[in-house]
Amino acid sequence: MSTNKNYSFFGDVEKSFDKASKFTKWDSGILEQIKQCNAVYSIHFPVKIGENIEVLKAFRVQHSHHKAPCKGGIRYSTAVNLDEVMALAALMTYKCAIVNVPFGGAKGGICIDPKKYTAYELEKITRRYTAELIKKNFIGPGTDVPAPDYGTGEREMAWILDTYSSMRPGEIDAAGCVTGKPISQGGVRGRKEATGLGVFYGIREVCNMPDVMKKLELSTGIEDKRVIVQGLGNVGYHAAKFFREAKAKIICLAEYDGAIYNENGLNEEEVFQHKKNTGSVLNFPGAKNIATSAEALELDCDILIPAALENVIDGNNAPNIKAKIIGEAANGPLTPEADEIFIKKGILVIPDMYLNAGGVTVSYFEWLKNLSHVRYGRMEKRFTENVNTHIIAQIEELTAKKINTTEKNLIMHGAEEVDLVYSGLEETMIGATNEIMDCWKKNPEIPDMRTAAYVVAINKVGTSYEALGIFP
Repeated sequence: MSTNKNYSFFGDVEKSFDKASKFTKWDSGILEQIKQCNAVYSIHFPVKIGENIEVLKAFRVQHSHHKAPCKGGIRYSTAVNLDEVMALAALMTYKCAIVNVPFGGAKGGICIDPKKYTAYELEKITRRYTAELIKKNFIGPGTDVPAPDYGTGEREMAWILDTYSSMRPGEIDAAGCVTGKPISQGGVRGRKEATGLGVFYGIREVCNMPDVMKKLELSTGIEDKRVIVQGLGNVGYHAAKFFREAKAKIICLAEYDGAIYNENGLNEEEVFQHKKNTGSVLNFPGAKNIATSAEALELDCDILIPAALENVIDGNNAPNIKAKIIGEAANGPLTPEADEIFIKKGILVIPDMYLNAGGVTVSYFEWLKNLSHVRYGRMEKRFTENVNTHIIAQIEELTAKKINTTEKNLIMHGAEEVDLVYSGLEETMIGATNEIMDCWKKNPEIPDMRTAAYVVAINKVGTSYEALGIFP
């Protein structure tokens, strides 16, 4: 987070937009429509906390209505402000466009520290906020669909669903009013790890491009790449997990109170358990303590993954960054000034606006599940297993040979819901990565991957507005 009072996160998004818009065909009117937030809802509402009444400040911003419904998370943080919510809503529009998820961007937040409230008090706050959104038609399966974000999770989404269902009795698709719900309440398997897994798929696809790796003087593939992850929340934890399982080395894990380093690699689950038991990642056995998270960002590595909050790398510390690839798992971890420095240094920045789209992609799958009222895999799993079992039996009979048990189980396996979710997410991230890279290669004047991603997003949103017939 920036300490500069004049800093504007939304202003940074606009700067990146303007930088990319000159590489598109759209006139200034359409570009202005795409850039601006369509609807902004600022709310003050009272909630009784203990013996006192607190008046809380909250927001919901719908950035674009070129697709319906709008989609975006709700965060609980004392840092929540209108500028931040507008910026995140705009990024959601561009993110959804890039990964071909048919939503307009939105975002919401309540300006509170959730750690200072009991579960009962948080439930009251969440339900009252939901009621305020319902009053102004800022929530609904066909209008605006929230999701978890910083400071919220499955629990809060379940409260939102229950409140919405209570105030909209008989609405058959009510479960689609919010995503990121518990499985028992219509959630989808694979949603929790989706953003971290999407980050892994996106970076892996870039690392599998020989021409890109040659330019960065790196070997092709993920194996043995030295990775630093800043933030051990849900996204950072799962990103680290999937990279480690792909045989990369997680050499440093950074948190708000410091970082730990081991050149031979760290196991994120062991570190997480250590943090759970001690309250900090520091003093992890076999690892070296690093005083600050900021210092960890500047260590030598192949891949740096900022997975915490925005604006952690700016014009001041960007010259000290030694990573060759930066994968933005958080929203807006780099400022435009940092981007310019990295372009000159030849560091590849894989931008947040598509790289952390795993969450909204799997939210889309959850929304579709809620509208179809059937679990993924339920209709075809047994049919697939029965057919494959029959095929294997025929092969063994004709060849008079037995297939290895492990291979047999793999072939016979019918897709579970989580298998289909992972498959859909992998296809989405691979497709988006290649689309952005193709755009960049076709126009050598585009300076970086972020600008190429914006060009792809602007073109898709502009095409939608044009097709709607809004513009003469």
